[in-house]
Amino acid sequence: MNTLKGFNMTKEMRVFAFDFNGPAHLSAGTWRHPKDRGGEYKSLGYWVEYAKLLEAACFDGIFFADNDGYHETYKGSVNDSLKDAAQIPANDPSYLIPAMAAVTKNLSFGVTSSTAYDAPYKLARKFSTLDHLTDGRVGWNVVTSYTNSAARNIAGLEAAEAHDDRYARAEEFITVAMKLWETSWDEDAVLRDASTSTYVDPSRVHNIEHQGEHFSVPGIHLCEPSPQRTPVIFQAGGSPRGVALAAKTAEAVFLNAMTKEALKKQVDGLKAKALEFGRNPENIATLQMITVISAATDEEAQAKYEEYLKLVSYDGAMARYSSWAGVDLSAFDPDVPLKDIDTNAGQTMLNFFLKMDPSKDWTTRDIAEYIGIGGTSPVIVGGPETCADELISWMEQTGASGFNLANAIKFQDIKDFAEFVVPELQRRGAMRTSFAGSTLRETLFGEGNARLPLDHPGAALNQQTTAQAS
Repeated sequence: MNTLKGFNMTKEMRVFAFDFNGPAHLSAGTWRHPKDRGGEYKSLGYWVEYAKLLEAACFDGIFFADNDGYHETYKGSVNDSLKDAAQIPANDPSYLIPAMAAVTKNLSFGVTSSTAYDAPYKLARKFSTLDHLTDGRVGWNVVTSYTNSAARNIAGLEAAEAHDDRYARAEEFITVAMKLWETSWDEDAVLRDASTSTYVDPSRVHNIEHQGEHFSVPGIHLCEPSPQRTPVIFQAGGSPRGVALAAKTAEAVFLNAMTKEALKKQVDGLKAKALEFGRNPENIATLQMITVISAATDEEAQAKYEEYLKLVSYDGAMARYSSWAGVDLSAFDPDVPLKDIDTNAGQTMLNFFLKMDPSKDWTTRDIAEYIGIGGTSPVIVGGPETCADELISWMEQTGASGFNLANAIKFQDIKDFAEFVVPELQRRGAMRTSFAGSTLRETLFGEGNARLPLDHPGAALNQQTTAQAS
């Protein structure tokens, strides 16, 4: 079994900015803050400035969430989502990556693409292209698209497929994409031999001959091997089926726990499941979603946080959470505790509050107050030392590799984190001060690890093809 080399996950934290190509993401109502720059999302200059900020602060990368649909569960309408810019309007983040990569050397990019309505053949080409243009600094966040609006508008269906059916499709989708990336083109297929007028040796390019339950892809990949061949695979599913898929195929898993105890349970569970699939758990980075409100002192940070809280929109928060949970929470009395409800869409989200902190009887008002800043992530508020103490504590007590850093005020909160918290983390040796290697996989796991580790199923496909060719 291959063990990735060169990175001590227990010491140096991995940090990604968590964002969305729209005016607002997880926080509700805070776009009204005078320092919020979310309205600039349509400007390439804004994202270029953001990329430079992140690289200067030694962030590992930026991770873009994305949706194929929109939130329309709350009150049976998209109206409250539109009023609070609850992940709508939403531009495609993929088009930002080449421009942001062009002004940076080491910053990496995680991009969300769905397995529900895309085709693996097209997706494989998109990510090979991005991997080439970024010199290997791209990752694919696998999502299965739960919204009914996406099902209607893209596939002409009445509703999204059942949860487990979506994951069955996703598993085969990933397999097809990995066959294209790992097995279709030999490493030395591109000759560029002018003397024989041969750019590509046809004998070194192979049909993948995939025939499965969901996909039939007989032919060759359109792209030559990129620096990573397979982009780093991210995954965020919290259900048993989602955890199993992550343990089998993911290299970085975004986790979302309210407490350190709950996060440790998630990390340990994922590692145990990875072992069941014959994978080394150290080949999977675990990233907890977190929101940090920072300033020069604890007092200034607390004042800033209280200012943010005054902007929180109850309807905006409920528009988001209703869609995540698959339940119209306008039907519930805001002050009556919720009961466990079964839904197709939101097994993870609906049970998040009810099960992750069973000591509290959550109401919809409690939920709105909690998720109004940073969505469902925990919130850390404080000066440099307080924030550094707490972030390091989350890692040490849970075994997590680092964080996916959400925000309340677009651009400003990340800028504050870079100014106040990053220097303190670097002073303690808890965050990088330089980069080793040039690809996202090397950023996560150390120089010399640009390709999939040998225990990954994609690498196994590559080895099988190589053996057959020889």
